[in-house]
Amino acid sequence: MEWNYYNTFITVSKDCPAERGIVPPEKKSGKTKPGIEYELVFNHPYGYTQEDVLFETHVRHKDVPEEELSARRNDIRSAFFSKPMACLRASMLPKKYGWGLHFNAEGKVALVARESAEYDHYANGGEEGLKVVAAMRNSKEK
Repeated sequence: MEWNYYNTFITVSKDCPAERGIVPPEKKSGKTKPGIEYELVFNHPYGYTQEDVLFETHVRHKDVPEEELSARRNDIRSAFFSKPMACLRASMLPKKYGWGLHFNAEGKVALVARESAEYDHYANGGEEGLKVVAAMRNSKEK
């Protein structure tokens, strides 16, 4: 099963509290999942697919030792993707921290701040062939 998006823009959720893109805070115990996702995508725009982001976030969050990862990367990755999981539409980046996610034709992702002209361009269908989908809401509508 393939997990990647192509030519897709994920808008912030309708109930996102952030009016602009903000950096997810760290905890005393280290980086949070949204912090790791942010660091990966912000530092490497269009460098990772959704699958890459999900997997790298998992191994960094779980502190998988580099030796084990080097020796068993394919096995660990296969086991990781064999379980049901949420896609980046459920990430806190578009749900809580004000970041849109743009996936190019190769399936590589970049962050787009909610307050930017680029965000408005993508969100309003300014690019031909771009599929626009909303991030999942934080709470159920009443």
